[in-house]
Amino acid sequence: MTDAKQVKLAAHFPGVNNTTVWSDSRSGSQIDFSSFEHLARTAERGKFDFLFLAEGLRLREHAGKILDSDVVGRPNTTTVLAALSAVTTWLGLAGTLSSTFNEPYEVARQVASIDHLSGGRAAWNVVTSPDAWTGQNFRRGGFLKREDRYRRAEEFLATVRELWDSWAPDALVGDKENGVFARGIERFVHSGPQFDIRGEFTVPRTPQGQPVVIQAGDSDEGREFAAKTADVIFSRHGSLESGKEFFADVKRRLAAYGREPGELLIMPAATFVLGDTEEDAHEYAREIRYQQVRPATAIQFLEQVWSRDLSAYDADGPLPEIAPDPDAEPLTWGRVRHEKNPLAVAAKWRAIAEEKKLSIRELVIEVTARQQFVGTARQVAESIDEYVQSDAADGFVLVPHLTPGGLDAFVDDVVPRLQERGVFQTDYTGDTLREHLFSR
Repeated sequence: MTDAKQVKLAAHFPGVNNTTVWSDSRSGSQIDFSSFEHLARTAERGKFDFLFLAEGLRLREHAGKILDSDVVGRPNTTTVLAALSAVTTWLGLAGTLSSTFNEPYEVARQVASIDHLSGGRAAWNVVTSPDAWTGQNFRRGGFLKREDRYRRAEEFLATVRELWDSWAPDALVGDKENGVFARGIERFVHSGPQFDIRGEFTVPRTPQGQPVVIQAGDSDEGREFAAKTADVIFSRHGSLESGKEFFADVKRRLAAYGREPGELLIMPAATFVLGDTEEDAHEYAREIRYQQVRPATAIQFLEQVWSRDLSAYDADGPLPEIAPDPDAEPLTWGRVRHEKNPLAVAAKWRAIAEEKKLSIRELVIEVTARQQFVGTARQVAESIDEYVQSDAADGFVLVPHLTPGGLDAFVDDVVPRLQERGVFQTDYTGDTLREHLFSR
């Protein structure tokens, strides 16, 4: 299979949410550095391209209380990545930093610093933050409409890149004999609708020149933003056909910006469940989903749409006969909500529940399903390869359900089978993350 596309793989440190089964006896700390180190070392042992960390700017709340499935005490993303640079050698280090509530200068310094510390392995996942509730943690606060968030994000990224480029490649000299340390450092001046800044950037040009840029989002604005500016798009789709449609749509947009299809990698999030047999794997996957969606979790999820207290309802019973209250204040903050058209969402869910005879809990499991690979190690390897060879993805960001050891079996059992098929690297090529991603 010498002409086969090469699979790209990344590992997502999931944290405590409805992906992680935090109550499992094998689940360890979500915040101890040893957990981050374990997952990173496992990913590097498996020749993964990068480790991916999310950013939480505020703890999610439901009905005025902190969700018990959320992370409490998670260290800052850039701090963790900087520490991981000291215990890994090849693995890329990707972190999410919001363009809505951060500033270009500080993000440029943070990401450039990690790129230097890691020898060229840094990546920045550019996201926008959607609500004023999150903004209450910040001096500027406030709320930006969707179109304004993307305008800010586009100029934010352009400004960061100007800062990264403000040092010439040969600016850092270190000539002791002539007493010259640096030369050719350009003052940056950026004046635009969103930012008006000027000065000298304090961090020299990084080993990658430009750290890798990731864009997360499936909306039309997100796709266009990624096609124009990103190296990787972190997407979500649930089937082979929807993956092909997304892949074709995003790759088609690249030409408008003078880019080739291979200049943007599409890497959806995906979970996986392995078993000795296909039947064992599917049974285990069912058990995991029921642990992820506990009765209280199912009711809370439904309340996001209904905007009503549904705690009196049985999660293993039918949907409430009452309709959502479209005029009520949302009960959940810090999580994607459906309040734009709750009546339409409820009608759609009710139709699914009636057709498949689903309880509340079963419905929530159905509508929150992610891209998931389930089967024996060989079957999972074959499925991942099929997605990539069929142009439904360039690779996947894998989200294990256990922290920190949830990736171990994949690296031990699935990676060798991908390598046997000739579609996954047996060793790293090049020195930087950009070289790892785009040299094969």
